[in-house]
Amino acid sequence: MNETKKDKMQLLVRRFFLIITDILLVNGSVFLSLIMRFDVDIASIPAEYMKVYFDNIIPFTLIALIIFWCFKMYHSLWQYASIAELYKIVEACVVTEAAHICFTAIMGWMLPRACYFTSCIFLIFAMGSSRFMYRMIRTALHDYRQTGDETRIMIIGAGDAANVLMREIQNSRYMINSVVSCIIDDDHKKVGKYIRGVKVVGTREKIKEAAKLYGIDEIIFAIPSASNEVKRDVLNICKETECDLKILPGVYQMVDGEINVNSIRNVDVLDLLGRDPIDVDIESIMGYVKGKTVMVTGGGGSIGSELCRQLVSHQPKCLIIFDIYENNAYDIQQELQINYPDANVVTLIGSVRNESRLEAVFAEYRPDIVYHAAAHKHVPLMEISPNEAVKNNVVGTWNVAKMADKYGTARFVMISTDKAVNPTNVMGATKRICEMVIQSFAACSKTNFVAVRFGNVLGSNGSVIPLFKKQIEAGGPVTVTHPDIIRYFMTIPEAVSLVLQAGAYAKGGEIFILDMGDPVKIDDLAKNLIRLSGYTLGINMEIKYTGLRPGEKLYEELLMKEEGLQDTKNRLIHIGKPIEFDREHFFEHLEKLKEAAYSETGDIRALIHQVAPTYKPKTEAQQEHEGQAL
Repeated sequence: MNETKKDKMQLLVRRFFLIITDILLVNGSVFLSLIMRFDVDIASIPAEYMKVYFDNIIPFTLIALIIFWCFKMYHSLWQYASIAELYKIVEACVVTEAAHICFTAIMGWMLPRACYFTSCIFLIFAMGSSRFMYRMIRTALHDYRQTGDETRIMIIGAGDAANVLMREIQNSRYMINSVVSCIIDDDHKKVGKYIRGVKVVGTREKIKEAAKLYGIDEIIFAIPSASNEVKRDVLNICKETECDLKILPGVYQMVDGEINVNSIRNVDVLDLLGRDPIDVDIESIMGYVKGKTVMVTGGGGSIGSELCRQLVSHQPKCLIIFDIYENNAYDIQQELQINYPDANVVTLIGSVRNESRLEAVFAEYRPDIVYHAAAHKHVPLMEISPNEAVKNNVVGTWNVAKMADKYGTARFVMISTDKAVNPTNVMGATKRICEMVIQSFAACSKTNFVAVRFGNVLGSNGSVIPLFKKQIEAGGPVTVTHPDIIRYFMTIPEAVSLVLQAGAYAKGGEIFILDMGDPVKIDDLAKNLIRLSGYTLGINMEIKYTGLRPGEKLYEELLMKEEGLQDTKNRLIHIGKPIEFDREHFFEHLEKLKEAAYSETGDIRALIHQVAPTYKPKTEAQQEHEGQAL
């Protein structure tokens, strides 16, 4: 509060001195024009003109101040004065002099005609000088206050954002010791040119060389309109320097005029993934969700909760959050109640394993759309507890699918994973069986059953980046299973966007697959995160290779060889052609698998393979061989 009062007082003081200055300039310009008109000899100015001048001082001053106020001459931040402010000064001075002419003509107190023209020129010059002098003084004081410990900055991008950012840096009281030393831009026409006195020294190939030459401490990526691929490529070069990396956010801030030093943020590891986000046809989503009863199993999880956030904004008749974990369900319920107080959100605790509980829910609410996100997903844990994976993933999906079919659900969308392709682990195999369940029901049900397959989700519970961050905060080491392991990545909102769009495209039996671009080496991800956290690999932070975990592959696939791809309206979403399997005996094998799981059979993997023939668990010899490759 005190800071606000202080700022208001400073503003009033600045306005007061500006008004006093303008009073002197307005009247001084007229007097100077009279002197110039009569050959710089005050004694030769006729008495009647002097009388007109003095009689006009008060009314002319009031007229001028009113006009200046209307032109917001006392509302601008003159430390940021630019060409736009200069135009405003010229317009205000011309209008003021026109009013001066009209007033003296009406009153019959005319001055020599030449005086009006010259006084206008003098006023424009004086007003412009007074305003821009303020900016010059601030810049000089900024330079004067700089200490020897200055931060030398390189800016990537020589466009409008860089120009605005440089002005901000020069005027910001928070960056007194910061100086922009050089600029990088891939436009060869700009190389060698200057922006605000700073040279564009070269294209991205010169980044490392320029960083050494100019002793750069900080690099700011200032191309808000750049694609994620360009951003990734440039930032990957920048991170090879010893400089701190910063970035300006998206292009919308250029439009809103929000670019300033507070907009700059640290480069995040997500900036280095280099894939543009998925475009989602919002209208088609709203069309099939609005006014419907929608159920999300696993609604409190990472994917499930984001599904609930996006679904509730499209005005469903009722949103049912179904989850076994009460804390997660409670958290998303409270969030939605705060953000969407008028939404009809029902939170139910229950397990997808419990067919009786599901039957009661479906009988009461009869959901039009079901998003099935409830599942066990941690690969190493499911290797140790394969029976639990079958119970939750396979039997759970089977139960929900039966209820959807029985109670006339229109659409059923199941969350799958790239680990379901040629699975080598129990979790992936159970998700492949889930896909088969969905395809089996799709062949004989009026419900449109579909599955959505994608890779690793950044930021989800148990995902690699939060784990790495915790390890770095603890002082290391950062654990990576294998230096060559690669994974596909996407963000939670992207994953949910795909799920929602799949629901719009669903006709029954499809497996929707996201084109997630190039896979990422987990080792590179760890190194990038170490670098961006301010540590140096091998000096104050280490990476420890632990070997592949049971059932883990060096790489994941999104499509099996037998599956072909069909395009959809969204170029990043494809449909995998269903693989034929023995549906006649499928549910017989599934029943045996269920009985074995609930009987706590010692090793259920053989039965899993019988149901899902593409499942090929790794032998101990294979695991040992891959571990020795470290």
